[in-house]
Amino acid sequence: MKHITLIIIALLFSVSAFAQQQIDTDFTQTKLMKVSGKTTDKAGHITFDGNDQLTMTYTQPEGDYFIIEGTMVKINMDGKKAELDAEKVKIVKLQRATLLNCLSGNWEQAAADNNAETDITEADGQKTISIVAKGKVPRGGYKSVELTYRLSDNVLTKMVLEEAIGIINSYELR
Repeated sequence: MKHITLIIIALLFSVSAFAQQQIDTDFTQTKLMKVSGKTTDKAGHITFDGNDQLTMTYTQPEGDYFIIEGTMVKINMDGKKAELDAEKVKIVKLQRATLLNCLSGNWEQAAADNNAETDITEADGQKTISIVAKGKVPRGGYKSVELTYRLSDNVLTKMVLEEAIGIINSYELR
C-alpha cells in the first residue's frame, strides 16, 4: 500500500510539472497610459521555465530587460535600472507572483491574489480567461488580466495586464 501511495504521489508531481507552461518565443508589447493616451511599442524575446525564472530581453529598444530569478526582480527599462527583492518589497511581490502565475497557467491563484473574479470563454479556437478585480485592488495589484490560449495546444498567445493606476501592458507571444 505504501508503495502504491508513493507511485501516485510521484505521478501527481510529474503531471503538475507538465502542466506548467514553459515559454521560449518572441513577443511584442504595447503599453498604454490611459491618462495621457500615450502608447509605446516594444519587442523582444521571452524565456520562462514554468517556475520562477523569467527573462524578457528587448530588441526594441535594445538593451532593455525584465528578469525574475527566484525572488529577485531585475529591470532595465528606458534607461532606469533596478534590482528588487520581491520578499522585501510588497508591491513587487504581488506583481511578480501575478506574472509568474499567469505565465504558468495558475490563473486561479492570480485571481485570488488580486481579489478578482474569473470568466472563461472559448471561441474561434481560443480560450480566454478574464480576471477582473471585485472591488478595491490590492496595492500593486492588477485591475484586470486577460489571458488567451490556443485550444489546440493550450499555449499562451496573449496576455493583457491592466494596473490599478491606469497602465495597460499587452503582450503578444508568437
